[in-house]
Amino acid sequence: MAGFVQIIEYRTSKPDEVAALNDEFRKTREAEGDGTAPALALTGADRDDPGRFFAIVQFGSYEEAMENSNRADTSEFAAKMMELCDGPAKYYNLDVVQSMDS
Repeated sequence: MAGFVQIIEYRTSKPDEVAALNDEFRKTREAEGDGTAPALALTGADRDDPGRFFAIVQFGSYEEAMENSNRADTSEFAAKMMELCDGPAKYYNLDVVQSMDS
């Protein structure tokens, strides 16, 4: 099983602004249509801890994820995202060792 997942844990009191930023980034990336993009991206809100969120981003490989991370537009997005967060984000970098589809 190949693949790579990055989970980004963050806190924000501005979830609507974060959602708008994510939508803008996705639309711009799709319109440009160049370079590596995530295979899947999800955002989850912690039901037990309001204001805590997790972004789950899946790539085909670690190398694809690093290529995406090194893009100028990704760096710009991350900087804008951190301006909307209430403190630093925590990153988890995971090699996929097993998956189950329904």
